Amino acid sequence: MSDGDSGSTLQAQGAVEFGPEEATGEEMAGEGASSMEHQQAEDAMVRALELTKIYVTGPAEVLVLDRLNLTVRRGELIAIVGASGAGKSTLLNVLGGLDRPTGGRVLVQGFDISKLGEVDLARFRNEMVGFIFQFHHLLPEFTALENVMMPLLIRGVRRSTAADRARAVLEAVGLGSRIRHRPAELSGGEQQRVALARALVGAPRLLLADEPTGNLDRRTGERMFALLQQLHERNELTSIIATHNERLAARCDRVLRLENGQLSETPR
Repeated sequence: MSDGDSGSTLQAQGAVEFGPEEATGEEMAGEGASSMEHQQAEDAMVRALELTKIYVTGPAEVLVLDRLNLTVRRGELIAIVGASGAGKSTLLNVLGGLDRPTGGRVLVQGFDISKLGEVDLARFRNEMVGFIFQFHHLLPEFTALENVMMPLLIRGVRRSTAADRARAVLEAVGLGSRIRHRPAELSGGEQQRVALARALVGAPRLLLADEPTGNLDRRTGERMFALLQQLHERNELTSIIATHNERLAARCDRVLRLENGQLSETPR
């Protein structure tokens, strides 16, 4: 693959085209869609429709998401708050295609990702979504540069191009002098910044962050969150952050509370 081909989309790979789908009359009626609501749907990056997730443990069933609905507009930075165990991580995993819902649908840019097979779903995650987790999940045997290169190498990008892009993103998060260090040689805040760089190196349109400051002290967490906000704006991302830190959540465009499987908007 040439350097010019390295940023190819799923469509160019002959997989699927992530274009908007026409809503059926039944869906429009079911959502009570007015012209304003229809415009909101057109502006949406992510929509969850009647999303349900049930975990089965032996004879028991645990309802985590209960016919949940959500619309996130392009360019929004929203926070999802809620008690531990409320299902914040589950919701992000379903929205990002890491897990499949028991019922309902997830639309990203109007495309129903529930229609994707496993191969195309993996491509969707690699090319459309950047993930940041509470635990950075860096590969300990690789340097910061190599960890950030990994999503591009999986995509089939030439190694030299992947290295150049990874180096540029690491510099953007303030780690240009640490690219040859392995995770054990980095502080907790530096490791999380490497994870942020890895999430952004593939130029995703959607960023999903699950407790990105949860393992950091208050001062480092503040800096990490400020950096995330800065990169959200600079890269014109749509970002959804799950956090227990309501002080940081209040700095987002909207705050949604997940409780009893449902989302409700928190007044600002």
